[in-house]
Amino acid sequence: MSGSSKKMSGKDNSVIIKKILRYIRRYMHLVVLSVILAALTVVLTLYIPILSGNAIDIMLAGKGAVDMNAIGLILIKIAAAMVITAFIQWVLSSCNNKITYSVVRDIRKDVMDRIQRLPLSYIDSHKTGDMVSRMVTDVDTFADGLLMGFTQLFTGILTILCTLGFMLITNVYITLVVVCITPLSLLVARFVANRTHDMFLEQSKVRATQTALIEEMVGNQKVVTAFGRQDAVKGEFADVNAKLSKASLKAIFFSSLVNPSTRFVNSCVYAGVGIFGAIYAISGGITVGQLSIFLSYANQYTKPFNEISGVVTELQNAIVCAGRIFELMEAEPEEPDKADATELESPKGNVELKDVAFAYTPDRPLIDDLDLIAKPGERVAIVGPTGAGKSTIINLLMRFYDVDNGSVSVDGNDIRDITRKSLRTNYGMVLQETYLRSGTVKENLKLGKPDATDEEVIAAAKAAHAHSFIKRLPEGYDTYIGEDGGSLSQGQKQLLCIARVMLNLPPMLILDEATSSIDTRTEQRIQKAFARMMEGRTSFVVAHRLSTIRESDIILVMKDGHIIEQGDHKTLLANGQLYSELYKAQLG
Repeated sequence: MSGSSKKMSGKDNSVIIKKILRYIRRYMHLVVLSVILAALTVVLTLYIPILSGNAIDIMLAGKGAVDMNAIGLILIKIAAAMVITAFIQWVLSSCNNKITYSVVRDIRKDVMDRIQRLPLSYIDSHKTGDMVSRMVTDVDTFADGLLMGFTQLFTGILTILCTLGFMLITNVYITLVVVCITPLSLLVARFVANRTHDMFLEQSKVRATQTALIEEMVGNQKVVTAFGRQDAVKGEFADVNAKLSKASLKAIFFSSLVNPSTRFVNSCVYAGVGIFGAIYAISGGITVGQLSIFLSYANQYTKPFNEISGVVTELQNAIVCAGRIFELMEAEPEEPDKADATELESPKGNVELKDVAFAYTPDRPLIDDLDLIAKPGERVAIVGPTGAGKSTIINLLMRFYDVDNGSVSVDGNDIRDITRKSLRTNYGMVLQETYLRSGTVKENLKLGKPDATDEEVIAAAKAAHAHSFIKRLPEGYDTYIGEDGGSLSQGQKQLLCIARVMLNLPPMLILDEATSSIDTRTEQRIQKAFARMMEGRTSFVVAHRLSTIRESDIILVMKDGHIIEQGDHKTLLANGQLYSELYKAQLG
């Protein structure tokens, strides 16, 4: 159940704040320094009105003969205080930035670490755009709120406390006037903030939906264009955009009420101090200079309430975003390897599936009571109609998913008793869906074997018949390709993926429609390369083009999660059942 879909309570907020504080605690030395610098800034800022008030009293006390030396000394002190304050504020800003972006860096690192440890079932069941939104947009929003909190919250609270202290020292009665009126400002800020939290939560959820839609549409623009769905997509985006606009306007409008409301209260405070102070000064209770100090302090005292009210609104938004981030970070990770899990070293390739049952969702069983034995060095082809469970077997062999019942074993060892890394290292896999990262062609080929020499890379490319087109690229093997292969054709990308496996020949192979995007002539050459590559290696081949698997030792025909036929090409043709029908249909 998604936490973001529930109304968050004050208790939820306190839990989130505690989690944030755990990250901030790592930089407690900087937080302490920030508090000290903020205190110095406040003290110096409040010291300047005292100097100004003293200057006014000196000028009024002179009765025409002003002591310019005393005034000059005060001006020097004011200038020095201003310069020192400016320098301390610069250091304070740098310190707060360091805390904020260090915390954000740590959170992003932990989010990425968690994503790497999430089971594929989680990745498959959640929108990529929503996960990206949490990791990028929500973290940025959280960073803005955290930075504002450090920059304005500490300084604001210290300003209020120090101003109260200075005012109490100067005059208790006028201070009481200020203290009696200012709680109204806090009540107004709290009233609005409590009602904007859910609005910011809704805004964050709709923003994630929009990001997911954009990511999906941009990634599949060719399909959208091919089916003429541009107008429909624009309409769908317009609906989501309108929802985001409505949610954002509502949240921003109500949150913006805080500032003018608190400013009104603060103006009342300032007016109260002015009227009461003037009456008190006329009666001789305070000097004109002290009245000017109070008026300055009244302004200094009320100003942080405006800032803090704005900070509270931003912090509400930041807490909402932090909640979504922590929700992703706390998603149940992939079950770790057993403490006594063994390393799979130099396997012979004896693979067995026994009484296997599996379903992606409990209410829709896919595979039931499946048995399969692949002897070392055999080529096992898996065919069948779409949805029969062919690719699911690959997921189970690689332990991307664990079986619900039964077992999958390699050389007699249940793969649940083997470390995932050693299991997957001993498989070479080429899928119909290609994966290429941003980088050079050479870097992509060396993904599974970073220490490979240039000679080994070229030899693997030649074996995969990729060398010729690579040499035609602007920089050859050093050509930079963008995400997912950039401008390379689907066939060229698949050739690179095949070459990558040939460079790192493991003892077991999985080829899932590995030549689906390659022309017939090149496919025939690659099949010969595959034949050499498969010699002595247990190989699993998922194919729709049955002409590519005629030489397989065993052909498994699957339907509805069951193996309904098993044998070599000639035997299955002679049986005249589903395999024969599929083969004849492909040959016309």
